[in-house]
Amino acid sequence: MSRTTMFLPLLLLAACGSRGGADDEQKSEPVAQVRTAPATAGAEPQQSMIYGIAEVGPGGERSLIAPAETIVDRILAPNGTVVRAGQPVVTLSPSRATALDIAKAAADATAVDAAYARAKRLRADGLASDADVETARAAAETARATRAHLDVGRGGLTISAPIGGVVRGLAAKSGDQLAVGATIASIAGHGDLRAHFGVDPAIAQTLRLGQPLNLSSLSGNAHATVTVAGIDGQVDPATKLASVYADVPRGFGVGAGEALRASLSATARADSLSIPYAALLDDGGRSYVFVVTGGVAHERDVLPGNSSGDRIQILRGLAPGEKVVTEGGTALEDGMKVAEPGVPR
Repeated sequence: MSRTTMFLPLLLLAACGSRGGADDEQKSEPVAQVRTAPATAGAEPQQSMIYGIAEVGPGGERSLIAPAETIVDRILAPNGTVVRAGQPVVTLSPSRATALDIAKAAADATAVDAAYARAKRLRADGLASDADVETARAAAETARATRAHLDVGRGGLTISAPIGGVVRGLAAKSGDQLAVGATIASIAGHGDLRAHFGVDPAIAQTLRLGQPLNLSSLSGNAHATVTVAGIDGQVDPATKLASVYADVPRGFGVGAGEALRASLSATARADSLSIPYAALLDDGGRSYVFVVTGGVAHERDVLPGNSSGDRIQILRGLAPGEKVVTEGGTALEDGMKVAEPGVPR
């Protein structure tokens, strides 16, 4: 046997071993370097910033109503005008239909007044009963009330502000026809404003009446400490938020419709969880984290709540003690192996 023949099996075995090592290296999975932190439970106070608007408080707004079908003659106090009680806001003139109704009501009132006077004379002569007189009197009162209700007059009617405040919601213009009972405008009373905030329903559950709020205008020019005056836990279907109310102090310097903000201290439930804010990831509005179990990162959808400092509350999706990735999460994929410096695998 030649020397070459003797070494051939050894060369083949070495070659096979070399190829196997290369294949093993190609098949080895990458290991991402990350840092983690546990999800922790607790009821620590958390500062929240909430946003809303100033609106007219209950009973602080009066409406101006068209007493009959009328035509807008002149606008004397347009939207935004500060008016005093009794100041004219708009003048109206009767529509053609109302003018006919007024003429008929006047004629009816004259006729029933005459009938009432006649019934009283007949009663005095013993030719009519008390019931006849009472019927005539009631008819006369009804006719007078109808005429008074339609009393726009040939010269028109002036609608004045019932209280001092600011004119709002005046959408009509000169020449427009208004239906009977239509709202012409409203007067928002001075100093009777309340703040209406939209808050996360989970936060609303932690609040209480009388709780302090640090109120400020969105411009930051006005500040005051107020208290929670009302909590409505019913969720608005459009905003998905609950409502919190507070009285705006007199002289605060904002008007109805202006934006407000406030900071409050909300105490999380004892069974609530929080994680470092850096662990929370977002994908087009979907919130998720990577949970590490047995050296493998698993993607998990979560529902975030209130944030405080560098931590954020998690309302759903995690259990206490679960480890979430705080560094290196943006490069991960679901099911990827991970390692943490200083932590044995």
